[in-house]
Amino acid sequence: MNASFARISFSQMRTVALALVLASALSACASLPPPTAELAAAQQAVTRADGADADQYAPQDLAAARNALGQAQGAMSRGREDDARRLAAAAAADGDLAAAKSRDAVINAELAQRRAEIADLRRRLQTGDDR
Repeated sequence: MNASFARISFSQMRTVALALVLASALSACASLPPPTAELAAAQQAVTRADGADADQYAPQDLAAARNALGQAQGAMSRGREDDARRLAAAAAADGDLAAAKSRDAVINAELAQRRAEIADLRRRLQTGDDR
């Protein structure tokens, strides 16, 4: 009795195909490199936020970035690479947000300063004050 391919039922083929897909997915997940690049990117985002004075202008976001980075480093040291990858992405996002909010606050402060200077110049032009 030779079993031919034609005698294999559709459900058997589907089961074999599903098993192959699952095996491929599992091997792809297992082959991901450690998230060292993600951790480095998160550290750089926190450093950029520090450099943008986020301690002053976005302290909650900076604290969240630092916290997530610390958790990511801890997860990495415990071998929980998926958690480390997720936490590093969160740390990078929070760090970038803190830096952006800080830059926005600085720019708005500079804008307010320029507007005040313009208002003062207009006032002096109208009153003839040369100070």
